[in-house]
Amino acid sequence: MPAVPRTAALLVALAVGCLPADPPGFQRDAGVAKKPKGAKRGDAGSGKRSLASSAASAKPKARLLDAGPLVDEPWSDDFNRDALGPDWNATSDVWRIEDGRLCARGAKNHPVWLQRRLPKNARIAFDATSNSPEGDIKAEAWGDGMSSAAANSYDDATSYLLVFGGWRNKLHVLARLNEHGSNRLEVRLVPGSEDPRTQPVVEGRSYHIEIERDDGRTVHFSVDDTEIHAFEDPAPLVGPGHEHFAFNDWDVPVCFDDLLITPFED
Repeated sequence: MPAVPRTAALLVALAVGCLPADPPGFQRDAGVAKKPKGAKRGDAGSGKRSLASSAASAKPKARLLDAGPLVDEPWSDDFNRDALGPDWNATSDVWRIEDGRLCARGAKNHPVWLQRRLPKNARIAFDATSNSPEGDIKAEAWGDGMSSAAANSYDDATSYLLVFGGWRNKLHVLARLNEHGSNRLEVRLVPGSEDPRTQPVVEGRSYHIEIERDDGRTVHFSVDDTEIHAFEDPAPLVGPGHEHFAFNDWDVPVCFDDLLITPFED
């Protein structure tokens, strides 16, 4: 059989080498928001840390076709009804309304997402109770409204993750995209401590929890008016894919109530 001419072989090599590359990714404009009047904060203290090492955003995921209406005025939910209703997207069937509260046990990081969109700057306040000595009260803010953990380790979130009394009541954590990330903010808990920041979660006690962002980049986590963490993010989670709030749970029985979202002006 005659050899393939050198010119033909070269054309085949060029065709293989010129296949189109994958389209480049895109980076959303994070923007910077003005602080609302009367909502300025002082120094965040020891709970504040720059997350320059976590500036890379999560891989984009498919979005819901209808992301829901924007919360542009105070919005609340007291859960005094029999069913969740259309405002909520539960990614596990363990979520239920019980005695006027939203409760779950064993959700395994499959949250229940609010289908109303958060503005870039808002305060999210709610009451929460763990009915276990292990604590482990969890919530997410500025996520995509539909995601849940793909495995036991929740390292593929789309949001900021709040864990109050996590890891068997040993840590209070605020993390970005990965609750196990090395750059998460954490406070180690001390049984019998007189400092509210280091006290473990008390079984059966109701806590008032707030998550707030008022400058477009710093997420604050407070419990009963005590700031636990202030998370300054050089690449804030904002815009499509980062507009929703969720309650979450791993294994313990937890209940949530009296959600109030207050939007701030940019």
